[in-house]
Amino acid sequence: MTVAIEKPDTTETAAQTAPAAPTRKITRPMVIGAIFVVWLLLFAVLRGRQTLTLAAADLTGLHRWFNEVNDSIGANRNSSPLFLYFFNEIRLVIDTLVTFVRDLISQPSGVRPVPQIGWLGVVGIAGYVSWAAGNWRVALLAVAGFTFMGLQGLWQQSMDTLALTLSAVLVALLFAIPLGVWAGLSDRFNRVVTPFLDFMQTMPTMVYLAPLTLFFLIGGASAVIATAIYAAPPTIRITAHAIRSVPETTAEAADSLGATRWQALLKVLLPMSKRTVVMGVNQSIMAALAMVTIAALIDAPGLGKTVVQALQSLDVGTAFNAGLAIVVMAIVLDRVTTAASTREESARNSKNRFLKWRKQLLGAGAAVTAVLIYLSHTYLWAAEFPGEGSTGSAIASAADTATTWAQDNLSGLTNAFRDAITNGLLNPFQTLLTDSPWWVVAGVLVALAVVLGGWRSGVTTVVCVGLLVGTGMWSDAMTTLASTIVATVLVMVLGIVFGVWMGRSRMADRVMRPSLDAAQVMPPFVYLVPFLALFGASRFTAIVAAIVYAAPVAMKIIADGVRAVPEATVEAATSAGCNTWQIITKVQLPMSRSALTLATNQGLIYVLSMVVVGGLVGAGALGYDVVAGFSQGQLYGKGLAAGLAIVLLGVMFDRITQAAARRASA
Repeated sequence: MTVAIEKPDTTETAAQTAPAAPTRKITRPMVIGAIFVVWLLLFAVLRGRQTLTLAAADLTGLHRWFNEVNDSIGANRNSSPLFLYFFNEIRLVIDTLVTFVRDLISQPSGVRPVPQIGWLGVVGIAGYVSWAAGNWRVALLAVAGFTFMGLQGLWQQSMDTLALTLSAVLVALLFAIPLGVWAGLSDRFNRVVTPFLDFMQTMPTMVYLAPLTLFFLIGGASAVIATAIYAAPPTIRITAHAIRSVPETTAEAADSLGATRWQALLKVLLPMSKRTVVMGVNQSIMAALAMVTIAALIDAPGLGKTVVQALQSLDVGTAFNAGLAIVVMAIVLDRVTTAASTREESARNSKNRFLKWRKQLLGAGAAVTAVLIYLSHTYLWAAEFPGEGSTGSAIASAADTATTWAQDNLSGLTNAFRDAITNGLLNPFQTLLTDSPWWVVAGVLVALAVVLGGWRSGVTTVVCVGLLVGTGMWSDAMTTLASTIVATVLVMVLGIVFGVWMGRSRMADRVMRPSLDAAQVMPPFVYLVPFLALFGASRFTAIVAAIVYAAPVAMKIIADGVRAVPEATVEAATSAGCNTWQIITKVQLPMSRSALTLATNQGLIYVLSMVVVGGLVGAGALGYDVVAGFSQGQLYGKGLAAGLAIVLLGVMFDRITQAAARRASA
């Protein structure tokens, strides 16, 4: 009997033992690349169709409705109870405050041909307050800064700007600090108010102006109201953070001693949060100064009006002189409030004998300041700043000479640089956005939002895109979007290069960070002036100004992210034989993804705000629409719609990049 021996199936065995073929994982960059490929294919087929282009003088139904609402409000402003007993009363109170402060330091008061306190008294007050809040170095800076503004021939304009800024900050703090304390004590209120603060801080400065003129007209009162609203969020947010940062054990100790909630707040929480709250006040003052200068578009007095008029007439010298005064004021206000935030710590480190000596000197300083105020109130020579502003004339003349020299000798270089960026990056990308069908671009934006930020970002983008279409400003919004994205890409290139250098080198950080801090103090307006001299009135001027304006914050965030990479990780990579380039690209930058995403978020917001302001120097698109809405009554509705479109772009950018940052840090 034979037994059949079945031979094993070697094919099946080999298949079972053979290693499985590796499956290639679909990564996020691959999906993004596929989205762009599909976009380019659709663009090639459908170019120029359904682009929702609107001519400069054309209006949509929404724009005409906005105009009708504006006309109706103007006709009923003095008869409607809502205006008679609410909006007009608010405007009257704010206008009274502004008039009082201006009469005090900048404008002729009543029958007096000069203010109540002349230049000598204001300089004395600035020096004394700076010394009392900070130290003698800050006091010297304040005295020198205010005197310099007078020598520029811009004393009255500077005092108008200071009056509006102080008035707005006072109004802002009246409700910002209580709201911040409430947010610090209540988790529920903090959750409610945080989205509103995020929204308010993503809105460019110009966007606040048009809606408020609808209810409060133009002028100093409207400027102060807009400035107060814009300046409040930093103080609210930082005050809430300060209250929450007080150790729980300290609050519990106060409770155990029988302190009421009100006593714990006044005696424990606020005193221990004072330094941080003062930093919030510093941020609000800087925000207020930035808004007061741009509020010149709604006829706010001061240095901003001088800059706007000079920019519109392409008078670089006058714009530079006034812009320099704004910078000086910003530096003085920043240094004084920063010194005030560190004053208590310095006092604790000082000896009692020194403190007693300082108090005696402050008493003498108060007496000297009172004498200076009396002299400036009584005598004309101490009230009107002497001279005719020869220093300012020299500065303006030097700026004009430098502009002429640059245009004559550097035009080849600047034009080549401008043409390379414009023709190589900006024009192709703008054409892709503006000549693609609107629904294709909308689909791309939603798809990118989902890939980068998740479905919630996708939903937000759907809403924003739908509302953008509804504003009738789609084409101009895409032009602004193109400029914003191109400028942000260049900001990130600069941010990565210099941020990595600062993160890896302590010396580079110590050298560069003070300059970056100073750059962040300056209002956006100021950045336009030098680039107007180099590149003339064009959208490229706004883009370069936006890059310089946004780059410092990106550099600092990336530097902090690179420095936060653990030393042990870098040492392990070094011991494994990695060179410097490999350590940066394979270790430090990948481990700093959350910082890179945050830098992109802040870069986009900063760039958008500057690109919009660039409407003053020929940037066109949404920024021009907003400016035209202020100056041409028939375009008011279109300008208001353009402001809404800017808000929608800012919200969309912010939501996508914040969600991407959360994903990167998860």
